[in-house]
Amino acid sequence: MSDTSDPYAPFRPVTGARVARAAAIAAVLIFGLIAVLGPSYAGASPMMSLLNRVFIGGFGLAMGAFLWRYALIRAVPSATGLVVVNLVRRHELEWSQVVQVGFSSGAPWVVLELTDTEELAVMAIQRADGRRAQQEASRLAALVEHHQR
Repeated sequence: MSDTSDPYAPFRPVTGARVARAAAIAAVLIFGLIAVLGPSYAGASPMMSLLNRVFIGGFGLAMGAFLWRYALIRAVPSATGLVVVNLVRRHELEWSQVVQVGFSSGAPWVVLELTDTEELAVMAIQRADGRRAQQEASRLAALVEHHQR
């Protein structure tokens, strides 16, 4: 659970991050073991066999890195605004840019409605976290309301 005594504590997913970390470690281990212990193909040259093993190991590392990146998503509030770090992009918002906060139409994470009519997903607050997600969405909405007065 987040530190509710600090309204500016970063927002981070719990369930999704745990699953992503476990899957990242599993991907690296499984593909690494396949690369090292997997059989060589009959008739393949030693160079082709080595390249195949490197590709398999590299694929496992790439998959692990992608999954680990998912575990690092967050949203960091401050007195001046909100920095949303999603899977691929980072968005810096001023509080005045946010119109509404909520889980829209079954979205798996909180969605911010912005003044320019755009929507921005805040992947750090995920519906999969249940009651905690609702509390974090409420905390974010309270921060928006507080800074727009």
